[in-house]
Formats: sequence, C-alpha cells, structure tokens
Amino acid sequence: MQLTKHWTVSLDDYTIDLAWSPDGAILAAASAAGPISLFATEDGTCQHTLPGHDQGTNVLAWQPPAAKLPMLTETASHVRPPGWVLASGGQDGAVKFWDAAAGEHTASAKLGSAWVEQLAWKPSSHPAPNAPAVTPRASLPILFAGAGRTLVALHADGTRAHTFQPAPKTITALAAQPAGGSLAIAYFGGVVLWDADDFIVQKEFPYSNGIHALIWSPNNAWLVSGNQDPSVHLWRPATDIELNMSGYETKVKFLTFDHSSHWLATSGGKDACLWDCTGNGPEGREPMMLPHEAPVVAVAFQHTHGLLATAAQDGVVQIWSPERREPLRATVKMPAAATKLVWSPDDRYLAIGSERGAVYVLKCQA
Repeated sequence: MQLTKHWTVSLDDYTIDLAWSPDGAILAAASAAGPISLFATEDGTCQHTLPGHDQGTNVLAWQPPAAKLPMLTETASHVRPPGWVLASGGQDGAVKFWDAAAGEHTASAKLGSAWVEQLAWKPSSHPAPNAPAVTPRASLPILFAGAGRTLVALHADGTRAHTFQPAPKTITALAAQPAGGSLAIAYFGGVVLWDADDFIVQKEFPYSNGIHALIWSPNNAWLVSGNQDPSVHLWRPATDIELNMSGYETKVKFLTFDHSSHWLATSGGKDACLWDCTGNGPEGREPMMLPHEAPVVAVAFQHTHGLLATAAQDGVVQIWSPERREPLRATVKMPAAATKLVWSPDDRYLAIGSERGAVYVLKCQA
C-alpha cells in the first residue's frame, strides 16, 4: 500500500476541524482564528474563503445527501441542493449556514453566549412507500446543535424546529444514530437519548464521570463513550446492556468504528486500542494494541473499506489493516501533531489537519 502527497495548504491558525462534502469534491477546513476555506479535492485550489465566526470557529458539518427536497416558500430563505449546505459552530454562540457552491452565508441561528461546540445532522432517510404525506417543512433536514447546556434542532434556513429542555450539565458530545431515530447527548453524569423526530426522551443512561466523545456503531447496536475516568463505556440501547473497559493511560477523547461495526478503535495512551465488538461485545476480551511512540491524538476508519488511520502527538500517522496478521501498512511522519484525520467519502484520500495550521491530503493506493 502507498500513501503519496496529493496536495498541501496552510491556514492562518491551528486546524480546528476538517470535513469533506458528501460528494467528495470539496474539503472544508476551519482554522481556530475563524475563517473557513473550501478546497477542491482534485488539486487543492481554494474555491472560497468564508469568514466563519469572528471569535473563532469550533466545528463543521455538511448536510447529508438525500432525495430531492421541497423548496421553502414561507421565508425568503430556501434550501440549497443536498450536499452543498455547510454548517459551522463558533465561539460567538452562533450556528451559521453556508452555500458552498456560491461561497455565501445564507443563515444564522444564535444559541446564546456559550460556544457552539457540537453539531450533528439527522441522517437523511427516504420515506416508506406507503408513508403518510408530510408537510414541506417537516421533511426538511434537521441539524442538532449544542452550546453549553442548550440543545436545539435547526432548519437550514436558521429557524428552530425545536428547543430542548436544558441539559443537567454542559453538553460535551452529540451523536446522531445512523438509522436516524435517536440523538444521543452526553454531559458530566450521563447520556440522554432523544427521539430525533418527536423530540421526546427515549432513555437515560447515568454515568458518574465526564464524557469526552460519543459514537454510534454503523449497525445502530452500540452507543459508545470515551471518558475522563479514563475508560470506554458501551451501551446497547435495544437491550439495556452496559459494558465498561478501563485501564487506559489517559482520558479517552477519540473513537471510531469500522463500516461493519466489527472493530472499535480508541485513543487513550501511546497505543491505539482495537476492540472486537461482534457478538456480545468486547468486555472480557483483550484488545489489539496498535503502538505509537507518543500519545494518540486522532483515529479514523475508512467509510466503506477496512483501513484505520491513527495519529500521535509526535506527528507520526500510521495506517493499519486490522484483519491482517501484520496490521501496520504505512507510516508517515508529519512536521507537527495532527488535530484531525478524515477520509474522503470514497476512501481514496486522507486529510490531516495539524497544530501549525497545515492541511495535508494524502492519496491512498492499494
């Protein structure tokens, strides 16, 4: 397997977030200073530079692709073609929506004074053949946004679909169920599952510590948190089974599942840990340890293939094939520690954001 440099660019500050457009044509990169740059995947040319958030941008999220959506006529705003709406959250307490094709700001929603640090679009779904008709607004995409203890559901024109009751503590993570039925929110003390359509509480899972990361398995079976204790906790909401894996060196801040829901990779020390989540789950099983020489700062599985990328504080990025006897496939040494690892939708490219503001795009060839 070969990793080759496709292109590289420099931002004006620390790379706070990276996100590929759903069609893979554009890589959005946000700097901690606030601006958001849109780069063409083909050659790295900057298509647009968006002002982002004056006090700093925190997070990016592209609207997921879907079937053709109805146009809004209730307001002057309208919904852009799926895959071209980019949402951002910032230190100004606002969510902003951008038309990526035109490079234009289309709408804003002010959530308050707390930083907007979590965004999660409800996964798009196609109606069943005999499903009852819905109003145009009810069928529009929904973006969930968290800021402090505030959680809201937003339309892409910036209007609120729903304002949830305040969380008991500051919201630290959001995770939308791949099937679209639930939204999980984490805070110090537990996790709440909200119905993503009716906005009512489905379940509550107490957890007596801080939670840094939250992720669903692609098959919707497992909800996993990375914790301050330090540990990893798994819930199986359908059966109320709970599992816990402890013994990590550091807080667990990064989690990723492979596309089959077989493997869960986590940070939490100088080794990335790989857990087998088949059957009754990983509790009682020994994890596969994927070694680095410095603490792991990012982990990312491909979308439809089996490669895992891990990055460490010393700038080393490694590619692994968990199913192989010798899983390490490639090693690349970057000039600075990675802040983000993201695979393109077709898994051909790996984008790496760095602490020094550089963005590297590597081409992956078998």
